Amino acid sequence: MTLIKSISGIRGTIGGAQGDNLTPIDIVKFTTAYVRFMSEKKGGKRLTVVVGRDARISGAMVNDIIEGTLMGCGADVINVGLCTTPGTEMAVITNKADGGIIITASHNPKQWNALKLLNEHGEFLNDAEGKRVLALAEQEDFDFPTVDALGKVISREEFNDTHIAQVLALDMVDVEAVRKRRFKVVVDAVNSVGGIVIPRLLRELGCEVVELNCTPDGHFAHNPEPLPENLTQISEVIVREKADLGVVVDPDVDRLALVCQNGDMFGEEYTLVAVADYILSACKGNTVSNLSSSRALRDVTEAHGGNYEASAVGEVNVVAKMKQTGAVIGGEGNGGVIYPALHYGRDALVGVALFLTFLAKKGMTMTELRATYPAYFASKNKIQLTPEIDVDKVLHEMKTRYAGEKVNDIDGVKIDFPDNWVHLRKSNTEPIIRVYTEARSPEEADALAARFIAEIKGICGIK
Repeated sequence: MTLIKSISGIRGTIGGAQGDNLTPIDIVKFTTAYVRFMSEKKGGKRLTVVVGRDARISGAMVNDIIEGTLMGCGADVINVGLCTTPGTEMAVITNKADGGIIITASHNPKQWNALKLLNEHGEFLNDAEGKRVLALAEQEDFDFPTVDALGKVISREEFNDTHIAQVLALDMVDVEAVRKRRFKVVVDAVNSVGGIVIPRLLRELGCEVVELNCTPDGHFAHNPEPLPENLTQISEVIVREKADLGVVVDPDVDRLALVCQNGDMFGEEYTLVAVADYILSACKGNTVSNLSSSRALRDVTEAHGGNYEASAVGEVNVVAKMKQTGAVIGGEGNGGVIYPALHYGRDALVGVALFLTFLAKKGMTMTELRATYPAYFASKNKIQLTPEIDVDKVLHEMKTRYAGEKVNDIDGVKIDFPDNWVHLRKSNTEPIIRVYTEARSPEEADALAARFIAEIKGICGIK
């Protein structure tokens, strides 16, 4: 089964059997459930819903079904076409819409697509709201409106330039300082919507741009998750072009990975760390990231006199904790920067603009800046789920085994040892158990991961 229904959205592979994959019938079913939920929430008022998509091959097909279903449910549509996830979120806010649907499977391979559901604030639905949508999808008593009450398409206009302008207008983005540095930047947008938006943003900032995999045709040039093993091509191009840095985004442009001038990874975990360092240098305050993120953010935050707190994994959980603590910057260690001065959503455009401002003001190279931060090394692994694996049993056993250590179980089980940590959790987006570790050396992080993978397999009786 490759249809995953969660509060993170409805995600699946295209084609196959209804209910087991993301088929046209499933798309209609969950879009209708979303309209029903939002109508309940808004007291039955006529809804306006923003729709945007990444450049996946299936995107146009899914878009047309969603747009037609929304109108068939009596909702009006603002279609922003090829648009990033943060851009679609900003379009909801800017247009004062009642909600939004983002058509993207984020970092998943090209056969996947998904519906990510937004509220009227351009933020993802919370746990209770997501569960309500899933419950409504199983009910079959919905009365569709008659012909005079059908929805309409209000507009079909791209939003990307507006989003770029909103980012550049931020007080903490110093456009002139970046322009004076005249950075040369290589961009790898994995042939999705980032290929439209990121080069455009960089050129507005006065950068010379070398485009790599920037044709938005959905034929991903490599595994779309921006991890080091998938980024060998850009490293070679950076060195050959004598560029100052590389910018890598995932298909929907909410994650940002950076590459140094010598081709080394800046570290996806350190995107947020560096941006937070900049924000905290001018605006004292608190930070938040999820349990699977680097300790380096805690270290930087405390060095600036702020408090750091960890949330459960998932953007909606990070945002909730940020609002609770009044955090001035936050995000996730996968390169997701959330800057509430613009909006509560992971935004690679915000990340690029703030990071380049910081780099310009520092007058450093990428490697020099990276050397100013504590050296932690992550190892991100996964175990494919099979029917015989009882995840709850595995996590309970691990919590019991390590009860003498500092254990956090708000999302899976995280065990904090004095010099390293391991976080074990079931993914919300893939049929896997994630095994994330962090330590003071790559070898130590890998060894810790191997140890816990072996323990999990032992519990499950897997060779």
